[in-house]
Amino acid sequence: MKLFLVPTPIGNLEDITLRAINVLKSVDAILAEDTRTSGILLKHLGISKPLQSYHIFNEHGSVQRVIGQLKNGKTLALVSDAGTPAVSDPGFLLVRECLRHDIPVECLPGPTAFVPALVNSGLPTDRFTFEGFLPHKKGRQTRLLQLANEERTMVFYESPHRLLKTLGQLSEVFGPDRQASVSRELTKLFEETVRGTLTEISAYFGEKPVKGEIVLCVQGCEPKKGKDKKDYRSEQEPTDDDDDE
Repeated sequence: MKLFLVPTPIGNLEDITLRAINVLKSVDAILAEDTRTSGILLKHLGISKPLQSYHIFNEHGSVQRVIGQLKNGKTLALVSDAGTPAVSDPGFLLVRECLRHDIPVECLPGPTAFVPALVNSGLPTDRFTFEGFLPHKKGRQTRLLQLANEERTMVFYESPHRLLKTLGQLSEVFGPDRQASVSRELTKLFEETVRGTLTEISAYFGEKPVKGEIVLCVQGCEPKKGKDKKDYRSEQEPTDDDDDE
């Protein structure tokens, strides 16, 4: 019995590793975020294995069923639609339950969107914090204010239809001149990385339709050296009254 977490390409199918292919060929079944998406990849790789649905909407109800299969001696692989499972995708609950039941877990190295976006951003990579998706409504403004004094490079995931709103909110909290980068369509034909201040990037994407999944990297603030340094944080108590979708 064993659970493998297998990263899958975020765009370019050539990014699948030989080890990942061998593991997918060897397991008894594959847990997939979307069986249709994973089915296309498996067909491309010439792999025929039973697929089971495992996604954010059925994760809580499916965990014990999967644990039962593993305890009965099955070897399973968990894949997401793209990238590494459990990184802003389902997987954490299953890994935690496996460890509680002494079921071996092995995560293969492989594709994940935030690493190439961070390295390609031109921002410091020696220390960074991965924030994933910001809250859509409740808690969004509070979270941004908590990050106002973050000195490490910050990495966010964002959807294309919310990018401009997020850039505007970051500009209000961090200051319009904070350096940032936006990477979209990573590893795909129309891959693009735009670098500059939050204001410059917002102006660029304000003039064209935004498509593809987004990775947003933002420079951390400079260490405070005195009280005279301009602070862009709100002087009011954090509220979420205006945290609309």
